[in-house]
Amino acid sequence: MNYMISGKNIDVTEGLKQAVYDKLGRLEKFFNEDTNAQVTFSVEKERQKIEVTIPMKGHIIRAEQVSDDMYVSIDMVVEIIERQVTRYKKRIVDQEQDAAFFQNQFLEEEDDSDADDISIIRSKRFAVKPMYPEDACVQMELLGHNFYVFRNAETDEVNVVYKRKGNTYGLIEPEF
Repeated sequence: MNYMISGKNIDVTEGLKQAVYDKLGRLEKFFNEDTNAQVTFSVEKERQKIEVTIPMKGHIIRAEQVSDDMYVSIDMVVEIIERQVTRYKKRIVDQEQDAAFFQNQFLEEEDDSDADDISIIRSKRFAVKPMYPEDACVQMELLGHNFYVFRNAETDEVNVVYKRKGNTYGLIEPEF
């Protein structure tokens, strides 16, 4: 793997770089040699944060972790990426374009766990009310949900508002 290591509000020391090479080196068994991994360290008010992004054709494997110790954050982010990769493996085995990023040996391994199979436990039907996006955000907050489906009163299309980090909101508008 090729590592691109950068820092925001922090000088990336040789110790941090070596920790990245050692810990993220465990992931090299999953990827081809030419796969890029972008690692960004940042510090905000005593919070040590690491972000790891591995772009692939049509997909991105990404994890971020925050703790009081950067080395602990590195350990935790590696565990997250390992879980994502093994889950993602099931989905890409049949897709030749994505399989090119992974080593054949990894793709051919048998996986006995059925825990990652997708099954719909519950479905729900509800009336989609026309309202403005701001009103939908208020309704979402009142319900205590992370997203809310509504019919946009301005465009008469079904939209979704969702809660983002930092108490901000996002709006999804479909394009047909």
